[in-house]
Amino acid sequence: MEIELFISAFTILFVIIDPPGCAPIFATLTQGTSRKHQNIMAFKSVFVAAIILFGFAYAGEFIFAKLGISLDALRIAGGIMLFIIGLNMVFEKRTESREDRAEEALEEAENPEDISVFPMGIPMIAGPGTMASLLILMSQASNKAQEASILLALLAVLVITYISFLIAGPLFKLLGKSFTEVLTRILGVLLATLAAQFVLDGIQGTLF
Repeated sequence: MEIELFISAFTILFVIIDPPGCAPIFATLTQGTSRKHQNIMAFKSVFVAAIILFGFAYAGEFIFAKLGISLDALRIAGGIMLFIIGLNMVFEKRTESREDRAEEALEEAENPEDISVFPMGIPMIAGPGTMASLLILMSQASNKAQEASILLALLAVLVITYISFLIAGPLFKLLGKSFTEVLTRILGVLLATLAAQFVLDGIQGTLF
């Protein structure tokens, strides 16, 4: 495993999945249900997202290649999208959007208590930003060791997300909404910076 790549991939995926931001939403959606049900929803949400993301990690680049989309174009487009997400995190718009989607999902779902596939699995965890980040990272891997480092980073973030869901209720009460908002803004600044670098790399690759 390549430590530097692992740390870089872990940072990007942690920021974009944002376990501290997802946990309060999970706690709200499962409020009033049994502890057993909450544990099942936590596992299913992360499991569904893991299947989608690991599958996309291997098949995504092939699909884009068949569509004739270059890696540099992907870096530019993905970087712009991630930059917008980062700005929304800084101004708290992403959290509001996630909460709105979660409420709409509960209203439309046939079984309101099962929130594992939608909205938690998709798009809260395995959303467009996560997929774009993962695809960009995998496209930059030049050998199996680097691919393994990225996938291990993804696994680590998913495990943290699962744990954050399990302790979401007590943790949210302990830390409070203000702490979550501050942390979200800090992560947003970091994501916007990383996204800008993706765009610069894509432009450099296209021009030179």
